[in-house]
Amino acid sequence: MTVVGATPPLPVRDRATARERSGSGVSPMLTRLADERATGVLDREHGTLHLAEGRVVHAESPLAPSLGMLLTAHGALDAEAWQDIEAGAEEGQLGRLQRYGVTPGALELAQVSALYDAAYFALAPSSTPGRFRYGAAHWLASVHPVPVAELERETLRRRALLRRIWPDPATDGAPLIRADPVAAPAVPSRQAAVLGHVDGVRRAADIARELGRPAFHTLVHIRRLAAAGLVSPQPPPAPDPPPDAAADPYVALLKRVRDALEAL
Repeated sequence: MTVVGATPPLPVRDRATARERSGSGVSPMLTRLADERATGVLDREHGTLHLAEGRVVHAESPLAPSLGMLLTAHGALDAEAWQDIEAGAEEGQLGRLQRYGVTPGALELAQVSALYDAAYFALAPSSTPGRFRYGAAHWLASVHPVPVAELERETLRRRALLRRIWPDPATDGAPLIRADPVAAPAVPSRQAAVLGHVDGVRRAADIARELGRPAFHTLVHIRRLAAAGLVSPQPPPAPDPPPDAAADPYVALLKRVRDALEAL
C-alpha cells in the first residue's frame, strides 16, 4: 500500500473487526480509508475510486464506459457539451450540467450507474498494491456518495451473479467469437444487440462502449450467451512452429561435413 501526502499513516485495525464491519473484505485498504473518513483518490490496477469523507463519490475504469459516455450515448448530452462541462471550473461543473438540461435526478441515476459499474472493475483482485493520494473532493461528491461497505457488498453480489450464470470468466476480457449451433435458441433483444457486435475482435468493454451501456450489464448478457452456447472466447493464436532445421544454413553445412566424413 502506498499513501501519498502529509496526513499521518492510516490506523491499523484488527482484520476480523474490519471484515465484520465492512461485510466483505474486498479491499482492506479502502475499508481503512472509510474509517479514517479520508478524501482523495485511490488508484488501483483496474481503475480509480474517488473518496470524500470516507465515501466513494466517483469511480473510473478503462474497462467501463465513463459517466460522460453514458450521458452522451442516450442523448442526455452531446459530446461537445460534455467536453465543455469537463473543462469548467470544479465549482461550476454541476451548474453547467443543469444549464445543458441534465436534471438532478437524471444526473444521480447516471452517476450511480457509472460509479457501481466502474467500481466493480476497480475492485477486482489485483497483482499490484493500491496507492492513495489525499486531496480535494471530486466535483461529483455531492451527487450520491456511496458507503464503502455498501459498495463492497454490491461488488461481491455481482461477482456471485456472474458465477451463477456461467462460471468461466474467460469471456469477460477476451475477444469474442460467435458459435453456430444447429438450433440456436432465441435470445432477448438486449442480448441480441450484444451478439450483433461479436466479431472476433471486440471484447466486452468494447461492446459496452459501442452500445453505450454499463459494462457489467454487458458481462451479464455475454455470460448468458456463453451459457447458451452462442459465444466463446477467441482462442489464443497458435504458437509459431519451431524453425525448420533443414533451412538453417549452419545445420546444412554441418550435415555436409558429416556426410563427407562418413564417405571417407
